[in-house]
Amino acid sequence: MKQNESSVTSLVSAFARAYHSQYDTPKIFDDFIAKDLISQEEFSRIRENMIQGIPFFNQDIGQRFQDHPDEILKWITQVQLSPTPLARAAFCEKVLLNEVMLGVKQYVILGAGLDTFCFRHPELENRLEIFEIDHPATQKFKRKRLADTSFQIPSHLHFVSMDFTNKFSNQSLIDEGFDDNKKTFFSLLGVSYYLTKEEISSLFNHLLTKVPPGSSIVFDYADEKLFKEKGMSNRVENMLKMASVGGETMQSCFSYDEIENMLEKAGLLIYEHLSPTTINERFFSNRSDYLIAFETIHYIHAVKK
Repeated sequence: MKQNESSVTSLVSAFARAYHSQYDTPKIFDDFIAKDLISQEEFSRIRENMIQGIPFFNQDIGQRFQDHPDEILKWITQVQLSPTPLARAAFCEKVLLNEVMLGVKQYVILGAGLDTFCFRHPELENRLEIFEIDHPATQKFKRKRLADTSFQIPSHLHFVSMDFTNKFSNQSLIDEGFDDNKKTFFSLLGVSYYLTKEEISSLFNHLLTKVPPGSSIVFDYADEKLFKEKGMSNRVENMLKMASVGGETMQSCFSYDEIENMLEKAGLLIYEHLSPTTINERFFSNRSDYLIAFETIHYIHAVKK
């Protein structure tokens, strides 16, 4: 990807979701629209880059399946790329849909990338205002893709261009129709790793300040073993290397106590915490393929007091 188009991670994440939707059974999270936001050329390019990069991921797998490129791609996608984007999205959306039944009127997606929730749930058009926050270049890229594929942007979907890693701007949201007085659900998926601890703390302190009690957030984070754990087939170590090469270096990891204290200071209580073991049991059990939860990644649903 060119620097002025979209982040590498958002495109690779969409590729992983598209691959899973088309080729994997059973489904952990079926993003059946993701494939429409990736051009055939990009899909082919990512596919070829992954297959050719198998020596980086696992030389033994490369040799074993040297005459079966589709099996190499399956291994890389299921072991390295898919587990976290799929399971965290499944967790987040289950929580969100439950929160909508409990009165949530607004959904704020931080680091939305090529998110497709709005288009997969048209039934919520009159019940939920959706605000996608991301870097201007990523949003420009996404808008073009929506136009290219003839997706109409519905009236309840709002794009908010913002570099929230510097400072979260509530006013930018309000300018797009956000209402501080309405119960709101936030998601922060695949973002916390790339921020410093100070940036994450500041974000939590500002994010839910003005919304009503009962508003909440789902996010994922890396535990304190992130920079020590190699993971199955060195995939944790490879994740760090891939992010760095892509220009998006991972910076932060936390103990559970650190996360709990940070949220407490921001007026948030942990309602649900999923460890890697719990994630594996909930989303990856009874499978016969390579999919298994990432070793160092946790999910949290935190609620404003």
